[in-house]
Amino acid sequence: MYVKRFKIISGRQRLENESLREKVARPRRFASLTACTMNQAKQTMRVGIIGGGLMGREAASAFGRWFVLDNFPARAELVAVCDLQEKMLDWFRQVPTVRLLTKDHHELLRSREVDVVYVAVPHNLHEMIYLDVLGAGKDLLAEKPFGIDLKAARNIRDAAVKSGRFVRCSSEFPFLPGGQRVIRAAQSGQLGRILEIRSGFWHASDLDPNKPVNWKRQVKTCGEIGVMGDLGMHVVHVPFRLGWKPLRVYAQLQKIYTQRPDGKGGIAPCDTWDNAMLHTEVLINGEEVPMRLEMKRLAPGETNTWFIEVLGTDGGARFSTKEPKTLWLFERGQEQVWQRIDLGYQMIFPTITGGVFEPGFPDCFLQMWAAYGAERAGQLGNRFGCVTPDEAVLSHELFAAALESHAKKNTSDVASG
Repeated sequence: MYVKRFKIISGRQRLENESLREKVARPRRFASLTACTMNQAKQTMRVGIIGGGLMGREAASAFGRWFVLDNFPARAELVAVCDLQEKMLDWFRQVPTVRLLTKDHHELLRSREVDVVYVAVPHNLHEMIYLDVLGAGKDLLAEKPFGIDLKAARNIRDAAVKSGRFVRCSSEFPFLPGGQRVIRAAQSGQLGRILEIRSGFWHASDLDPNKPVNWKRQVKTCGEIGVMGDLGMHVVHVPFRLGWKPLRVYAQLQKIYTQRPDGKGGIAPCDTWDNAMLHTEVLINGEEVPMRLEMKRLAPGETNTWFIEVLGTDGGARFSTKEPKTLWLFERGQEQVWQRIDLGYQMIFPTITGGVFEPGFPDCFLQMWAAYGAERAGQLGNRFGCVTPDEAVLSHELFAAALESHAKKNTSDVASG
């Protein structure tokens, strides 16, 4: 009589025997958040917004949905808004918690009801307003790229350190479940020797030559780094957080349309870079690994596509917002297999949303703000966090080296300091 024998293995052995798919899919254990109800929160983060345009209104939407965060340690309340345009301020009149609407950002910063300031203005105004925020003793969530150039970024970083205020920079796409799964795959130790990394952010609307000019298309307001300043923080956030910092860069930069309609019947110059391909090398476990970073305003067919891909000798992972529910995992066994996994709503900070649903931009934007609020309250634990001032400066050091590389048609070292 044949008796089948089963081998009992320990929990540690079971984890060691997990496939990449099983390890990445296993629910991650986070440090617990201190429980509080929304009407008895341990602290309220009272927010003022400077710049009530596209992103300012998105922030207002996030605060309005704050109650969907489950078991979160702090409340968020929008109390003040500053914008130069009356029509922008009018939109915020429908937000019941807003008590101050002003065209003078100094008036907002004088308010004792404001704890945290979110600033979403053209890049040429970053340094001045960010320093004003810090000088007023407020905490700051800064829009990327954290200054118009490297000098400005370093000045902001140094002022943040000196002030002792809590400062972070925006980048929301890595908070999507697919981005987080790629991070976990990279940290799993099961990819083998890393072969290459690709990260990018693509837009397509600028393919239309009749699209009117705006401040992002001119050096005086966007900065000489152009598309790198506009899209680059989203591209480098994950690699930098994984410790993959470029040693050198070879940059290919393109200016496609040098003029556009000015919206007033005339023509205006466009002098910023439209597309950027940065070929870099990073040090991983003592080996230099190629990492390609792509930022494009003219990418045919790409409405708003953020992606990250990490490939190794034993495994790989990739995610793109082009397929927001799909995670691709590669495993090398007797046969080499790419597996497609359908993702649900597994966010870093739990919400009331069912796990079978899929997240979108408002969800990852809310998660970014939740990460800011949790870290500010000392409750981030081992969760993924917002871009730090040092990481923002590093991005500028990379972009400055990219400008030098393109001008010299040669490889440039990425300086740090």
